[in-house]
Amino acid sequence: MAKKSRAKRGRTSAARTNNRKASNGKPAAPPAAKSAGPLPKALPPLLASALVFVAAGAVLMLEILAVRLLAPYVGLTLETTTAIIGAALGGIAVGAALGGYFADRTNTRLLIVGLLIVGGLLTLLTVPVVRWLGPGARGDGNLAALGITLLALVPAAAALSAVSPAVAHLQLHDLRASGTVVGRLSGWGTAGALVGTFGTGFVLVPLLPVGATVLMIGISLALVGIVLGIVSRLLSPAAVVGAAVAALVLSGLSASSDSPCDTETRYHCVRIEADPARLSSYNLLLDDGYHSYVDLSDPTYLEYPYSRWIADAIDATSPPKAPLDVLFIGGGGFTLPRWLLATRPGSHAQVLEVDGELVDFVKERLGLRASPALQISVGDARIDILDVESNSADVVVGDAFSSDSVPWHLATVEWTEEVLRVLKSGGLYAINLIDYQPLNLVKAEAATLRDVFSDVRLVTYPGAGGEPYGSNLVLLASNRPLPKKTGSNAKGATTYDEEEVESLVAGAEVLRDDFAPADQLMTTK
Repeated sequence: MAKKSRAKRGRTSAARTNNRKASNGKPAAPPAAKSAGPLPKALPPLLASALVFVAAGAVLMLEILAVRLLAPYVGLTLETTTAIIGAALGGIAVGAALGGYFADRTNTRLLIVGLLIVGGLLTLLTVPVVRWLGPGARGDGNLAALGITLLALVPAAAALSAVSPAVAHLQLHDLRASGTVVGRLSGWGTAGALVGTFGTGFVLVPLLPVGATVLMIGISLALVGIVLGIVSRLLSPAAVVGAAVAALVLSGLSASSDSPCDTETRYHCVRIEADPARLSSYNLLLDDGYHSYVDLSDPTYLEYPYSRWIADAIDATSPPKAPLDVLFIGGGGFTLPRWLLATRPGSHAQVLEVDGELVDFVKERLGLRASPALQISVGDARIDILDVESNSADVVVGDAFSSDSVPWHLATVEWTEEVLRVLKSGGLYAINLIDYQPLNLVKAEAATLRDVFSDVRLVTYPGAGGEPYGSNLVLLASNRPLPKKTGSNAKGATTYDEEEVESLVAGAEVLRDDFAPADQLMTTK
């Protein structure tokens, strides 16, 4: 009872106090919350949408181009591509969080101007950073790809991804329309990402070198920020001059960064190296790996061991010097097709090569000449093989794999069945792979071949105990018993017979279109 009385007296006292504070005799209103100041003026809706569109599009363009920039140094595998995409998404997440945070605490219009300029300048740094760090990262694979991406791409992606929440902060003046505003800006951001993705992949990469495209993006972003700052009177003359000078300096740095490529195709960074030990001989490099060796004066010369092994297998399973019909999966420098036509006059070689610009480069720089005896089809072999006549090839040679790139759809049982369809009765399928112990990729591919063919052999270097060691490995398959001398011992190789292959692949799973983790199975050196 005493507690209730004291509470009542407290309320009465508070009421008297409020009444005394009222100047007009009426009860005083509750104290108002501290004023946050007037809301910033919203941007014109079209301008707000355009800014979000441009910033989001630029991020996706940089993400695609980063894959191309890094490929010459760390290769192009599922893991390296995943690392790049993951790092870019991390930059987007960081930028979105920081953009919203600072938009609530700063002059938002000035923040947007600054983000566009800084995003452009960081974009201009992307190419120099990759080309400075890239040569030292060769051979380090996934970690190198992730590390370089964190340094080169994430800062630019974060700055540009902060634009969207900053613009949203300016536009959100009425909570009753917040869904409409956020949805509209999100839609324009997604549209920008789509245009950036398709425009880069289908238009810019085929038309321009990667470095030039990044340069164009960076200059455009910085210019948009500077113009917006001038028009809105948010940048002083000194700030405008400083931003312009920084953009010019970084543009010059980006433009002067030497590309490791002789040419850039839509699939590869391509370059050639002369062999000082043999006149008129060249190595063809695709991205970060040696792919082909071509002796322009002697097409019968085969420098790379695996090409010699395949040639020996063809000779061991075919009458001497008899003309053959051979389908080649992958052209590269066209070393083996040239060898075939030089050693077996009257032969016919059909080559399925996905990279038409690479074919043009080899024609221009390595003396390739198409003819009725050498026909070249440009396109994905998985699709183009459907147009190859059944029972038309004495031999099919698979040479589309590299040390970093595994075209998994050319390794499955469904693909192998197409190869079998193309082969004449008793024909030979020879496929070059690159793998190292524990040889999980080779074991799976050998198991896949054994699911389709009755006789499978393996040619490669032996380890200390005589077991297959790795590096280049050539699998040979046929539906007729292969001769005992099939294969090769050239350059220290060993040929493993059917029983040894069966023992090697024990427990390995057959690769199929719905499950072919070829990238994860491959072991790099």
